[in-house]
Amino acid sequence: MMSTLISWGSRERTKCITTKEIEDMEVGMASQNMLHMNSGVGDKSYAHNSFFQKNAIIKAKPILEESMTRLYYNILPKCLKVADLGCSSGPNTLQVISNIINIVDTTSSNLNLSLPDFQFYLNDLFESDFNTIFKSLPQFYKTLEGKKGNKIGPCFINATPGTFYKRLFPTSSMHFFHCSYSLHWLSQSPEELTIDGGGAVERDSIYLTSTSPIAMQKAYLGQFQRNLKAFLKSRSEELVTGGEMVLTFIGRQNNTSEIRATWNLLGLALNEMLSENLIEKETLKSFNIPNYDPSMEEVKEIIEEEGSFILHRVETMWMGWHGNMMNNEEGANGNQLDENVTGEFIAKYIRAVTEPLLKAHFGQRIMDELFLRFKDKVAQLIRDIQILEFPNFIVSLIKSA
Repeated sequence: MMSTLISWGSRERTKCITTKEIEDMEVGMASQNMLHMNSGVGDKSYAHNSFFQKNAIIKAKPILEESMTRLYYNILPKCLKVADLGCSSGPNTLQVISNIINIVDTTSSNLNLSLPDFQFYLNDLFESDFNTIFKSLPQFYKTLEGKKGNKIGPCFINATPGTFYKRLFPTSSMHFFHCSYSLHWLSQSPEELTIDGGGAVERDSIYLTSTSPIAMQKAYLGQFQRNLKAFLKSRSEELVTGGEMVLTFIGRQNNTSEIRATWNLLGLALNEMLSENLIEKETLKSFNIPNYDPSMEEVKEIIEEEGSFILHRVETMWMGWHGNMMNNEEGANGNQLDENVTGEFIAKYIRAVTEPLLKAHFGQRIMDELFLRFKDKVAQLIRDIQILEFPNFIVSLIKSA
């Protein structure tokens, strides 16, 4: 198991005049791609603020069950090899593994067969917090043995760090891939928007808005198309014939240019801080969110063009920004959600997801202020609009013969 953990906030800083200069040096040395979640298990960690993503996994479970049951019936492997791509850290990662084991257990019982061996690979970028996951494995194994007893065979769980936009596994070595809330993240911001790429495309925000120039929209779509095709090609080479995938990612309605407003609010907060000289103009100008929320038509078109998979099933589920947090005791308040409580909940999980990326570009010193302003803007938007939701796409794919 290899893991590179990067934390910019742990270094002590003196109160001398060179504090900002030191921070700027740290930012300059940071990798351009700092796309990993907040590590550890503290109040700002992803492990502590991933209820939203957990709800998406729960909603996708029926499709996961259908796909895994079909796969197991058709292949009957002695050792089932599964990878969770973009697994991040925290309880959600092991919940997916537990779900798959339960599905195979039920299917094996129906076929009057013993359970196969299980080989699970947990994948995310090198900077991700694999340590937190593996520290939780002893309790996971203990719970699994308590529920399954002697019926459960060997279950191996390993880390496979690296980008899933390239090959990760040997040819025809895998049976199943699971990927939830990862594919809307791009391998990089569109090159046309970056200073290194010439900055040829005019941009009006840190991310797409409904009024963004057409060239900016095309740049983001082009990057998403290249990434998803590379993902599909790599997975098709790694899967056995008949292997399957279930993918869940945030999208947008067909035939609309409305993009997720969370990034717009973050951009507004950053622009406010620019107007108050809390950040520099060139620093903000050079920042782009490496994320694209596709329409379902765009996803279908890319899958068809790439040609390695049969699109077996597609479902759209709508989720509120709060991730239906009324099911969570922290957010329960009758049938009403207080906008300030909801705003803080949303700000926490957005911070857990984006802080390493933002910190690498803008520095640690503005993070608390930035997300305080973001929280207030979310609360105001809830007061103005009341219902904030967006579509999630769940896609079931089978490798073509």
